[in-house]
Formats: sequence, structure tokens, C-alpha cells
Amino acid sequence: MFTIAGSTGRVGGAAARDLVGAGHAVRLLVRDPAGVAGDLAGAAVVQADLTDRAALAAALHGSRGCFLLLPFDPAGTGIADQQARMVDAVTGAVADAGVPHVVMLSSLGADSADGPRILRWLHALEDGLRSTPAVVSTVRSTHFQENVGEVLEAARGGVYPVFGDDLDTPVPLVATGDVGATVAATLLAPPESHEIIDVLGPAYSERELAAAVGEAVGKTLTIAPCPRPVWEQTLTAAGLSAEAAELVAELYDAAHHGLLRPAGTRKVIGDTPIETTLERLR
Repeated sequence: MFTIAGSTGRVGGAAARDLVGAGHAVRLLVRDPAGVAGDLAGAAVVQADLTDRAALAAALHGSRGCFLLLPFDPAGTGIADQQARMVDAVTGAVADAGVPHVVMLSSLGADSADGPRILRWLHALEDGLRSTPAVVSTVRSTHFQENVGEVLEAARGGVYPVFGDDLDTPVPLVATGDVGATVAATLLAPPESHEIIDVLGPAYSERELAAAVGEAVGKTLTIAPCPRPVWEQTLTAAGLSAEAAELVAELYDAAHHGLLRPAGTRKVIGDTPIETTLERLR
């Protein structure tokens, strides 16, 4: 039995579908069972919150491996306290349940305890899980291709917004389906000791992304750089809480300063092109 958290999201959902499709027994760990996709109907569903150690431990009991993550609510408040509670509960539940192998979704840049706060919390969970008896496979992903969906509305109006002014440096972007496939494959073939997997994808500059998005929406787009002083204001206008906007801006700063670098023990390169992801998002 494999237990998968985040199955109503893109990465967890992709991992769960791969495992269910291959005939493996899967238990879905969810907050809201109503959000489980129809193509996962063959999986068992357990309702639990990632801040509830006892409920998590019960849900993880008997798993030969599990997939865990540290979700972030972009509209939330009290985020630091919520993240700390999840780190403690998840780490404790893995130890209590005696899970032999954990695959955790993390991010490039989480190797440092001194980076942006979002990455510090991931770093804390990585360390916490490695302190349990479980063997831990940490999946440190680059940025998701699906994030371009956030600019599609602006693109339909002829504009491609960009945070910062670097339009020509290629950055690897990975499709969440490729990350989910890596999670599933790692659960099926656990390592003998802890590992850190850098998951990358095809590299695109902002100018190349603008061209691809423009092709997808049938427009020639005007690139509109957003200067640093208004990043937080722009993010709150898009629906983030003020607290979340500050955290996301920190992450953009780190990316622009080249701090989100591969530092793993092995590397996986997803091969889904941005055009395929855009076709799905349209």
C-alpha cells in the first residue's frame, strides 16, 4: 500500500494516477474527499489534516511508502505558524507510523537553511524526516510549467507580465506530470539510503515563454516587466494575502539571484515541452 498526500493537486494526483493505473494499492490522504478525481476511484480515501499528528500516523500505518508535501496557502494568514505545525506533525507521524520510505516534494534552493522563508520550511521538513527511521527521497523540483497559467488571462489581452527585467536567461521548467512520474517511480524503487533528486525540465527564457504563450492564445504579446518595488502590490492584486505576497516576492528574489540551484545526489530531466502544457491549460 502506498499513501499519497496532495492527490487533489497536480503532482500528488499525477503520482497517484501512475500507481493506480499500474495496479498498485493506493491510499489517498486528503482534507476533502469530495475533491478526489473520478479517475482515482479505485484508491482508498482517508481524511486527515497535515497538522494532526495522530490522524496522519493512523493514515500512514501499514504503508510501504508514502508521498508527502508542505502545502502553502497563497490566501492565508498566520502562515509561519501553520508551516511549523505541519513540519512537526508530519515528521512525528512518519516516526509514529514506522513508514519505511518517504518521498517528499521539495524545491531547488531548499538545501540552505538561510534562504527565503518558504524554502526554510521545506529545509526544516527535509531535516525532520531524515531524523526519523524512514529512508527519505527528497524531490527538489524546479519551477512548474503550469505556473504560466497565471498569466493566460493577461495574455488574452495581449500582455505577458514578467517579474524582473531579465528576458533572455533560460530557466528550466518542469511539467507537474513529470514530477509526479518521478515520485511514483521512486516509490516503486526505494533507495537503500537517503537521496536528493533534482527534477528539472526544458529551459526557456521569458522571451521564449512569451512567444509560446502568445502562440497558444493566438496573439503577439507585449512583454511587460514588473519592477521590484511593486511585486508585493501586484501579487496582492492577484489575490494573495499580504503575508503570502511578501513570501512569494522573497522567492522571486532568490530565483533572480541564482540561489535556486541543483544540489542533489541524482538528477531527473522531464521532457514535456511548454507547448504541451499550454495546450492542457487552455
